[in-house]
Amino acid sequence: MEIKIQAIHFDVSERLEAFVQKKILKLEQFHDGILTAEVNLRVVKPETAQNKQASVRLKIKNNECFAEKISDTFEEAIDHVSDALEKQLVKLKKGVNKKTAHKFWNIINNA
Repeated sequence: MEIKIQAIHFDVSERLEAFVQKKILKLEQFHDGILTAEVNLRVVKPETAQNKQASVRLKIKNNECFAEKISDTFEEAIDHVSDALEKQLVKLKKGVNKKTAHKFWNIINNA
């Protein structure tokens, strides 16, 4: 999977970049068809406690998942985003499996 990280109006530290890479790569265990991940990190104005925004768009074969969260730190926001994407990927995979099973049983029953 290719991971693109874009920081808006600030420079990403190596530590934060490594954290993002690690969390996003873990999502591959829930769906093997992930092609790319586009990560956007932004500091939301005004400067308040909850002003770190992370959004991730996963491009999957014939589909797409998106999640966006705001937290006190980028690490916390990425944690929340990866949890939300994990749920979407599990749901997506179950839906694909149900469709495939349904088609399979239709073929067998019509034979």
